[in-house]
Amino acid sequence: MKRRTRSEMLEKDRIGRLLVKLSLPAAVSMLAHAVYNTVDTIFVGQWVGTLGIGAIAVVLPIFMLIMAVTQIVGIGGASVLSRRMGAGNTQGMGLTLGNMMLLTVLLGVVIQLMGLFWLTPLLRLFGATEALLPLSRQYFQIILLSGPLMTFSMSINDAVRAEGNARMAMLTVVAGALLNIVLDPIFIYVLKMGVRGAAVATVISMGLSSGVLLLYFVSGMSEIPVGLRYLRLSGHVIKEMMSVGSSAFVRMGAMSFMVALLNHTLSRYGGDMGIATFGVVFRMLSFIFMPIMGLSMGLQPVVGFNYGAGLFPRVRQSIKWALIASVILATAGFLVVLLFPEAIMKVFTKDPGLVTSGSNALRLCMFFLPLAGCQVVGAAFFQALGKAVPALLLSLSRQVLALIPLIVLLPRFYGLNGIWLSFPVADVVTFIVTMALVMGELRKMPKTLPVP
Repeated sequence: MKRRTRSEMLEKDRIGRLLVKLSLPAAVSMLAHAVYNTVDTIFVGQWVGTLGIGAIAVVLPIFMLIMAVTQIVGIGGASVLSRRMGAGNTQGMGLTLGNMMLLTVLLGVVIQLMGLFWLTPLLRLFGATEALLPLSRQYFQIILLSGPLMTFSMSINDAVRAEGNARMAMLTVVAGALLNIVLDPIFIYVLKMGVRGAAVATVISMGLSSGVLLLYFVSGMSEIPVGLRYLRLSGHVIKEMMSVGSSAFVRMGAMSFMVALLNHTLSRYGGDMGIATFGVVFRMLSFIFMPIMGLSMGLQPVVGFNYGAGLFPRVRQSIKWALIASVILATAGFLVVLLFPEAIMKVFTKDPGLVTSGSNALRLCMFFLPLAGCQVVGAAFFQALGKAVPALLLSLSRQVLALIPLIVLLPRFYGLNGIWLSFPVADVVTFIVTMALVMGELRKMPKTLPVP
């Protein structure tokens, strides 16, 4: 789509239609990301058992930490790439993509070597108990062998999205997720590989996504030039990437720390069953939040363009509709969990104890879930305005400022249920903070269009 056409769309199309058009591909991509681990958890739960779910849950915060590192390159590089494209700087576009590709491969190798060398201490640090450690090792060891594939598929997809090809970015992720669904039962059940099979299926799926991404750029389908002359590290480009991507690293890194703390707390108050329960709860939360994250990604260009153009009534309308949509999406997820917790748990496990524990946890964790999506939308709103401080504050508010203190405090009074109650209390706190900041920002904006 030409820049003129895209500008007219952002300026003149109805806000509701714009949000749907821009959010849907991103939401599908985010859901496909969630499918990777969720499908692994379902098949492992059914054919390996509760300890298998717990083993994957232990690896989860480490996987999130790896994502945090790759987002420095992915999100930071995408921002640099977008600005080079806007300026018509073809040389800069090629150099930025070349740096992204080089850095993702180098990061993948470093993560691979460090992870394999410190595998057992790392798993213990992130919550592995004696019972969960063997299965966690089996699963994560194979994942680590795919280090460069993992970092490449995570980061370079952002370059496709920065180019404006949301559909291609979506198809790349969906293709990998669908292959993972097909391969999981083959490797886990048919070939009797257990958690190793889940890891192998994930690695092959990442390989497909990486291959499609590489083919997209080298085949000439992309407008970004590719060639050996661009594969050289540039200190200037790397500095720009880090300045933009550091906030994404802090946000995801904080979430990794929160999940690691949660695993240790669950081990103390709920044992291996508690860790396995959270493994399922987190997957359900991911499925509910991923469409909301897609909505926030669609919101950003709408708000950013109209704010820059001084079309403040459209900015107000955009954030209003996005907040309403987030509540609707979160409420839909809340109702499904409230009405069918046992059925949801039985999709993941045959263990009656885990079904009972998980059903109770789902009900408690998601009690105020309809409010939770507003924080995601609010953070995206401030990112689009270029206001880094409130954006970072809201990004960290739920996971760090609210959940971590609550996870430490509430179990002392309410035991295992105190851990689950931390989530709805955090949802209420972050909703209040979000609405206060968003309404305060909207009050500062002029209520009328600028005079031509």
